[in-house]
Amino acid sequence: MSATCEVTSQPMEGAQLGFFERYLTLWVALCIIAGIVLGHFLPGVFQTIGKLEIAQVNLPVAVLIWLMIIPMLIKIDFAALREVGQYWRGIGVTLFINWGVKPFSMALLGWLFIGKLFAPLLPVDQIESYIAGLILLAAAPCTAMVFVWSNLTKGEPHFTLTQVALNDVIMVFAFGPIVGLLLGLTSIVVPWETLFLSVVLYIVIPLIIAQIVRGIVLKSRGSAGLARLLDILGPTSLFALLTTLVLLFGFQGKQIVAQPLVILLLAIPILFQVFFNAGLAYWLRDCLKTKILNFNSFSVK
Repeated sequence: MSATCEVTSQPMEGAQLGFFERYLTLWVALCIIAGIVLGHFLPGVFQTIGKLEIAQVNLPVAVLIWLMIIPMLIKIDFAALREVGQYWRGIGVTLFINWGVKPFSMALLGWLFIGKLFAPLLPVDQIESYIAGLILLAAAPCTAMVFVWSNLTKGEPHFTLTQVALNDVIMVFAFGPIVGLLLGLTSIVVPWETLFLSVVLYIVIPLIIAQIVRGIVLKSRGSAGLARLLDILGPTSLFALLTTLVLLFGFQGKQIVAQPLVILLLAIPILFQVFFNAGLAYWLRDCLKTKILNFNSFSVK
């Protein structure tokens, strides 16, 4: 999945980050640099790891993603999912941003920055493919990173699972038509096998594993044992995240070193889009909250 994640969450009150989590940006930057360096000097190693895939889904990365998201999934109590309706505003805003705004805003930003402003600095024959790549990136919401960030900020796990599951279902049906529309194609080859396998590997299998572990621990050690297990798994999740970054940037180490200017220019519209989408999401959520409060106040009167 892409690195562009759901932009809303429901953090619990009093959530605080520890020392390591507080400086996660630094560790992420160091792992990115390490991945690029290792990928440049040890391309054979990363090529071998990169070939371990099924339907373009890398299996080592899939395992790392399991380690990233299982701690959050272990918190899921299916009996409590019926309460997730109280978060309908956040879920609605997330779906609207991901499918009504994000692909189209990226198409506009790609056309503006890559097709116009940066065009003289880029290979002419590659510009259209760069714009297409940005659109493909924006049209595929990620799953794993949402669980990681939500877990770090003590987010509501049932809300997180619900929004990720809904986005994955929508992606299976909407990815092809939206990308085809934005790329101006009459027909587009949708990697259905990859999409389906990604959902199974990144959601279904780890969710099943997590629920089996949860049931065993609760039955044998109770809630206290489950809490201790989650404390143990917390560092494992972060280690898997950082290792995944090393692998992903290692896969592209040579290309990044060979074309640093291209990478920088492509990063600019992505950065603009992240801030735009996040800002719009928070503004919409606050507007909905304000309208509901005003309506309730009027009803009471």
